Amino acid sequence: MPRSKRRGPSSTNHNHTPIDMSVSGAHEESLPRHPSKRLRHTSSARRYTKSDDVSNVSMFSQKRCITWFREYTSPDDTDTLGPEGMEKFCEDIGVEPENVVMLVLAYRMNARQMGFFTLSEWLKGFSELQCDSISKIQQKLEYLRNQLNDPYTFKGIYRYAYDFARDKDQRSMDMDTARVMLQLLLGKHWPLFTQFAQFLDQSKYKVINKDQWCNILEFSRTINHDLSNYDLDGAWPVMLDEFVEWLKIQRDEGSSSTEARGS
Repeated sequence: MPRSKRRGPSSTNHNHTPIDMSVSGAHEESLPRHPSKRLRHTSSARRYTKSDDVSNVSMFSQKRCITWFREYTSPDDTDTLGPEGMEKFCEDIGVEPENVVMLVLAYRMNARQMGFFTLSEWLKGFSELQCDSISKIQQKLEYLRNQLNDPYTFKGIYRYAYDFARDKDQRSMDMDTARVMLQLLLGKHWPLFTQFAQFLDQSKYKVINKDQWCNILEFSRTINHDLSNYDLDGAWPVMLDEFVEWLKIQRDEGSSSTEARGS
């Protein structure tokens, strides 16, 4: 994900009182009278305790998750993980901040602002993923990446990315951010992405609105590489009509140059 520009609002801290899971010891008279049977019972109890400890570590713990979160926050705002904490978190789990898996994770948290996680967002995402430690989220990274392979989920992530990445003071996304996010989401999958990026670079557009953003995805999914099924009378935004016109001119000029060199 691109680096964050500004700080988001911190969430309200919710204190969680740990539940006492201890069990009082049984009365002496309730134990079997035969020493050999008592020995077997005691040995069994020890084995159960060890197994139970392992089970407790493997189970999700909200308390452990909150403690983990606070490793990345500052003393003056313990309920907000900011840009510095985000870099440390990414370093700990072995993922670059710009990696698309971080966008998927933010989507699972329903994080409001790029570069920030609030405590409530952190708990939402990681309780669903059942992660309360570095090792557990590392084991989930491939699962998060694979979510991009599902067309329905990918569409949700793509739409979410617009409001997540744009400056909250603006209704539209600035072009620099838009190019980075489009590269992140469509760069490897849309054959026309390179040409579209070139079109944006030379165009008059300084921002992308949400309607344009959503239609770029639909265009990338439905229009052939040769533009043969593009309908000029369709309901595409003017931006995409202009892109098609620009691309046809580029291709015509390319064909003319090739023919001139061959003659």
